[in-house]
Amino acid sequence: MIDKKQMEILSAEARKAADMAYIPYSKFRVGAALLCEDGSIATGCNVENRSYGLAICAERNAVVAAVAKGKRRFTALAISTPDSVEPVGPCGACRQVLTEFMSPDSPVRFAGSGPKEVNTTIGELLPWDSLYDLAK
Repeated sequence: MIDKKQMEILSAEARKAADMAYIPYSKFRVGAALLCEDGSIATGCNVENRSYGLAICAERNAVVAAVAKGKRRFTALAISTPDSVEPVGPCGACRQVLTEFMSPDSPVRFAGSGPKEVNTTIGELLPWDSLYDLAK
């Protein structure tokens, strides 16, 4: 399991990734950092497009970057939304993609620019995920 210091490092990487976001339309930065099973970290940021449906979220961007490097299992996720005081969690599409590569008990932290943060798990973000339910 991930300890508090590792999660702090992961959160810092997510904040750095948010600074790389391409957001000419929403002006809303999002950064994500995935802790890979081998201890490496993959990051992603949101990338917008004038055809809104073609935008990609930070979380899926991080997954794609990690998979492109041969990573297939992730043990923790941190998300940063510095343009929101309140924490903003991953969208439904990202939750679905994340469950493909993370176990239900994998820790997730998301935080905005304020003092509040949410600490949860993938399983709590997407309960009754059929991938895991069918395997039982």
